[in-house]
Amino acid sequence: MSPMATASKQLESNNLKVIKDQIIYESLMNKKFHQFAQCATEPEVKNICNEACAVHKQNFNNLKSYLDSHQ
Repeated sequence: MSPMATASKQLESNNLKVIKDQIIYESLMNKKFHQFAQCATEPEVKNICNEACAVHKQNFNNLKSYLDSHQ
């Protein structure tokens, strides 16, 4: 295997790790904002938390779809 092919494979591995880390982050933020929304008493705060929850869920789904399409 040439050094260039090895470097390319390593880069792919690094990218995979970054994407997996981001998926974990998006999942965590989704859960946190969901909990915040449940605890919020003011409707405006609850709506903001629900919107943030939806954004992080969509980000998670987009990243997961990207990973699934590259397997």
